[in-house]
Amino acid sequence: MKKRWLSAILCVSLVTVLAGCGGGSKSAEENGVVTITHYTIDSPDRTFVEKLIPDFEKKHPNIKIKVTKAPYEQFDSKLQSAIAAKNGPDVTSQWGYGGFMEYYNKGMLADLTPYLKDFKASDYNIPENLMDIYKVDGKTYGIPLNSYVSVLLYNKDLFDKAGVAYPPTDYEDKSWTFDKMVENAKKLTVDSKNLAEAQYGLDFGWGERDQRPQYFGADVYSEDTWTNGGKPSQINLDKPNVIDAYKQIYSLIWEKKVSPTPAFSKSVSGQFGDPFLSGKIGMSAVGSWSLASSNNFNFKVGVAAIPQGPNEKVRSVLYVDPLFVLKDSKHPKEALEWIKYLITTEVQEKSIELSGGNPPVNQKAAEKYYASFEGIEPAQIKQVYEGAFKYGFESYNHLMDNYSQINELFINELAGVENGEKKVEDVLPVIQEKLKKLLDRVNK
Repeated sequence: MKKRWLSAILCVSLVTVLAGCGGGSKSAEENGVVTITHYTIDSPDRTFVEKLIPDFEKKHPNIKIKVTKAPYEQFDSKLQSAIAAKNGPDVTSQWGYGGFMEYYNKGMLADLTPYLKDFKASDYNIPENLMDIYKVDGKTYGIPLNSYVSVLLYNKDLFDKAGVAYPPTDYEDKSWTFDKMVENAKKLTVDSKNLAEAQYGLDFGWGERDQRPQYFGADVYSEDTWTNGGKPSQINLDKPNVIDAYKQIYSLIWEKKVSPTPAFSKSVSGQFGDPFLSGKIGMSAVGSWSLASSNNFNFKVGVAAIPQGPNEKVRSVLYVDPLFVLKDSKHPKEALEWIKYLITTEVQEKSIELSGGNPPVNQKAAEKYYASFEGIEPAQIKQVYEGAFKYGFESYNHLMDNYSQINELFINELAGVENGEKKVEDVLPVIQEKLKKLLDRVNK
């Protein structure tokens, strides 16, 4: 979700050549100086690292940093081509369609454990549970860099007009439940065929389509998915609790009518692809990347906790972006020095402004991030983030193998339900069968 949103609003180049990025595989070593190549998306929130290079190289005279980049849509394909040509970069992340498990299962990632003997996450103010996301069998394959979470954004102007109290930021507030959110959404909804008058109380964009049942206490995939490389042994789309979860999701549109139809969302979304920005949505459950532009909204915005749903343990989707060292890098130690530099408190604080609002994984630097949004108390954003970390589960697209194909299947097959043309109970068996065939094919 985050990645699609970013691709819609960020200027990307038509062609960016990755050739020559192989600082790891073919770097020229002269006078003991090595070159580390950092491969990223060609967008301002990622290429800002170029501005940090002079300071790093001054502090590390034996290491040069070279940044190569590609448009979002070409990120994975260019990376794969470079690796196949033995010209891959040293450092990169899951900034394309693929995620951690896909990279891991393809044998692309270096095991950083041997180089982390003196490394302590606490020295960089990184929560241990975030470090654990990128471990397999006790071995570390990635170092967290940025940490997005699910948040509930709300339009204060619409709340004030309807006389509805603002939702809380405290995840421990037992009165803030899914049902209460829906109750508020009904008060914020204006059901009208006149587009100028119509507005909706809630846009529930919590995670990708196959993860949303998790919020309702149902699991699309078997539990072993998260311990065997992102490859489920069983799909549960035929289970009653999963079916009921999807019914609850889509009842927000077609029965309760508190959520916008795809047609409405498309008509008001404009160039940014987010209907919440139109000012016609009361609440939006979305990734915290949407906060980055909140200072430019034409209405007053607030941030709240995702309410308590049927799943008491999971209420937030975590989108933790790590940095990886690729297995073919000839200079993993130097590559790790660059990564450690990027997660220091000073650099993470500096990166907030340079990137346009990337949330730092370093929790000391995060204090500056929390204070970056006009009209929102820093303590409120901090409380939401801390609650999200406590009740969070990493995004499926980072944890599952071949996720781009899985996600495309769900998008295509659920379109009929979202448009009101088909019923959940008729579509899920179709997805179940197609997904089983897909996984049987790709997981051989």
